[in-house]
Amino acid sequence: MEEAEITQLLGRVSQGDKQSENRLLEIVYGELKRLAAQAMRRERADHTLQPSALVNEAYCKLAGTQKVPWESRRHFYATAARIMRNILIDHAREHQAAKRGGSQHHKVELREDLLRVEEDAATYLALDQALQRLALVDARQAQIVELRFFGGLGVEETAATMNLSERTVKRDWMVARAWLEAELTRSAGDQHRAVGA
Repeated sequence: MEEAEITQLLGRVSQGDKQSENRLLEIVYGELKRLAAQAMRRERADHTLQPSALVNEAYCKLAGTQKVPWESRRHFYATAARIMRNILIDHAREHQAAKRGGSQHHKVELREDLLRVEEDAATYLALDQALQRLALVDARQAQIVELRFFGGLGVEETAATMNLSERTVKRDWMVARAWLEAELTRSAGDQHRAVGA
């Protein structure tokens, strides 16, 4: 029932129905907070943004996208993951700009269970840029990484969100991880050579 109700509410919200917007928030807030908490686990310990603030900022942006023809609850959560990613990237840029001296990159660890970036704004931004390049090569793989890393979804949830088989998600996740790892290693090497030149 909840999935059907969310889909109906999304349709009404995109038509500007404020009562439906309030009801939608009641239903989706817990899931958005879970997504935000998972995304924030990968952030630096002194991050100024808290999961509740991330949810509020993301929901304001989601609610502000009037006239979006929401296809389903899955479409809504995939969009929420993308918006959270953008918010976190913006905060990383602000942190790096404030720091100015912190251009050194730290290790990026790509494992089967998660994609972890050590707490460094520059590395986080490098990952975002690599993910944008991956989207040009394979948009589906980029979306899988976005949902798993920024949205905190597991293989099963990602498969359901994208209407794919779990096997396809696992395969694309493995290929995307290898591609991102090579891309980040290449970028770090290019930056090191530029600094040494």
